[in-house]
Amino acid sequence: MRHSSTRISAAVSRRGRSLRGWVEMAAGLAMVGLLTEWVHWAFSAPSGLRLTAGGIYLAIATAVLWAWPASRQGLGWANRVTLLRAVLIAVVAGVVVYPDFIQRHAEGIAALSLLALALDGIDGWVARRTGSSSAFGARFDMELDAFFIVVLCVALIALDKVGAWILVIGLARYVFLVAGFYSPWLNRALPESYFRKTVCVWQVSTLMVCLLPFVESSWATAFTLVAALLLVLSFGRDIVWLWHRRPAGDIEL
Repeated sequence: MRHSSTRISAAVSRRGRSLRGWVEMAAGLAMVGLLTEWVHWAFSAPSGLRLTAGGIYLAIATAVLWAWPASRQGLGWANRVTLLRAVLIAVVAGVVVYPDFIQRHAEGIAALSLLALALDGIDGWVARRTGSSSAFGARFDMELDAFFIVVLCVALIALDKVGAWILVIGLARYVFLVAGFYSPWLNRALPESYFRKTVCVWQVSTLMVCLLPFVESSWATAFTLVAALLLVLSFGRDIVWLWHRRPAGDIEL
C-alpha cells in the first residue's frame, strides 16, 4: 500500500511539473491583458490592441512550449524574467500596426522598450545568481532579442523615419538561420562574445532612440546606418570564425 501511495504521489508530482510551464505561460497572457487594459485606460489605445498584443504573445508562448519541451516543466526564475520581457515586447509589437497611435505616444512606446531592454540584463544576472543558466534559457533570450529588433525596425518604418532597408537589421538573424540549412557549418555553436552582446544592445538602443519624436528622419537614418554597419561587422566576425572551423572538405555556401 505504501509503495502504491508513493507511485501515485510521484505521478501527481510529474503531472504537476509537466503543467507548470503551461500555467506560467497563461500567467504571462494575463499580464499582457492587464498591461493592454492599462494602455487603453491611460492612452485611449485602439481597441484592436487587445487582439494584436494577445495574438503575438500567444504565438511566442506556443513557439516556446512546442519548440523547447523542457519549458513545460517550468521556466525557472531567469526565464520568468525573460517571459516578462516577452509580455512587454508583445504589447509593443501589438502597437506597431497602429502608426498614428505610435506617433502620438512615441515616448511611452520607447519607455516600454527601455524596460524590456533593462530586463534583458536582469535575466542573465538572475540566471547566474540562481544557478539556472541553461541552453533553453539562452535560446529563449536570443530569439526574443531577434524578434524585438524586428518589431522596432517595423515601428520606424511605420513612422516613416527610415526606409524599408532597415529590415536588414531586423532580418539578419533569420537570414543567418536559413543559410545554416544550406551550409551546416554555420550551425556550429559560437563562443561567448562581449562584442556580439554589445552590438545587440547597441541595435536595440539605437532603434529605441530613433522612435523618439525629436529625432528627425535624417538623424534616424544616420544612427541606424551605423547600427547596421556594426551588425554586419559582428556577423562577419562570427562567419569567419565558423569558416575556419568548418569540417574538412565542407565548402558549400
